[in-house]
Amino acid sequence: MVVRPAVAALALVVLAAAGVRAQEPGPFPAPKAAPAIVTPGRTSADPPSDAIVLFDGKDLSRWRGKDGGAAKWTVRDGYVEVAPGRGDITTADKFGDVQLHIEWATPAVVKGEGQERGNSGVFLMDRYEVQVLDSYDNTTYFHGQAGSVYKQYAPLVNASRKPGEWQTYDIVFHAPRFDEQGKVIDRARVTVLHNGVLIQNNVEIYGLTYNDRPAIYIAHSPAEPLHLQDHGNPMRYRNIWIRRL
Repeated sequence: MVVRPAVAALALVVLAAAGVRAQEPGPFPAPKAAPAIVTPGRTSADPPSDAIVLFDGKDLSRWRGKDGGAAKWTVRDGYVEVAPGRGDITTADKFGDVQLHIEWATPAVVKGEGQERGNSGVFLMDRYEVQVLDSYDNTTYFHGQAGSVYKQYAPLVNASRKPGEWQTYDIVFHAPRFDEQGKVIDRARVTVLHNGVLIQNNVEIYGLTYNDRPAIYIAHSPAEPLHLQDHGNPMRYRNIWIRRL
């Protein structure tokens, strides 16, 4: 039998339409559990009811030095200040996927320039750095300024306040996933708001945020500490809280 071209074309259209209809999703099943009730904080800066308060302005009981001993930064007037030379500090608790709120301030008296001016860092899972830096009228490499995923992504905009003024990061972080051989199968992702302004939009982290070598993933536990960096500057932090997601 000879199939006319027009008939064959019509048949293909009908089959294609049937295939599209077959792929259309049906109604989504109703969730079986009600969302958990969380009481919001009085303001967006205050911790909600399910948050873990890592620093409330009083002590560093939830923090350790990198050697596992007591954290040796200085607590006063509701904030904690980096004690230059005393080393980084890490949380006693470990975390995977999180929502993090943290407030920080660079020294009011400006000293140095570039990476030597008001430098610290927020390391998610002890490895993946969101840069803390005095980036107000301070030139440096773009993927090293405040709010950058260090040496990987510059912030979308520079939302920095003046030196000495309090600033905020609100961070949503999704931890990487590894298979049984230690190969990364889902890279980490991070969203960052700096002073309420979106500066990292669900970006994919390419691995450890090294300063002097390409990023690479090295398999690690599903939960690791949060850590804050001592880069030799008397940076201040306050009102640090975190939610497991």
